[in-house]
Amino acid sequence: MFNFTSAIVLAVLAVFLAACDKQGRPIEEFGLDKLARGVSSEADVRLVMGQPETVWEEDDGTRNLQYPKGPEGVRTWEFTIDKSGKLKDYRQLLTKENFSKVTQGMSRDEVRRLLGKPRTVAQFKLKNEEVWDWRYQDMTMPRLFNVHFDMSSGKVTETSSSDALNY
Repeated sequence: MFNFTSAIVLAVLAVFLAACDKQGRPIEEFGLDKLARGVSSEADVRLVMGQPETVWEEDDGTRNLQYPKGPEGVRTWEFTIDKSGKLKDYRQLLTKENFSKVTQGMSRDEVRRLLGKPRTVAQFKLKNEEVWDWRYQDMTMPRLFNVHFDMSSGKVTETSSSDALNY
């Protein structure tokens, strides 16, 4: 017997399957399923992802291309291109693991390389503080990860997290 509940289950399943790659894994970002580690070139990455917001040149000849999906997006992707021009790896930067790597005394440049471009930068001159934030997804809730810098030294003094629904 086919009823309304069965129809809803089938509709949800169809949506889920449409948002999966060829291996049945959920697609984290549209276009990623077109890229293959060790096969795709930097040109392929740029064709799929567009112009990177930042490109970091490393001493060993690799390049890291960063793609923030903000200001309201909750992802920042980094693609590592090896010295031969092939896609070595890609990863999501806005993770709890990366947030835990932000420690007191880090420079703005170190934080920028680790997390990508912040969503906003606010200065609080009376506190001699600058706060950068990144929007991210914590389970189903949008949140903000905040990094507080001493304006004089440019070093991290603390981090915090807040609910993004109010911003």
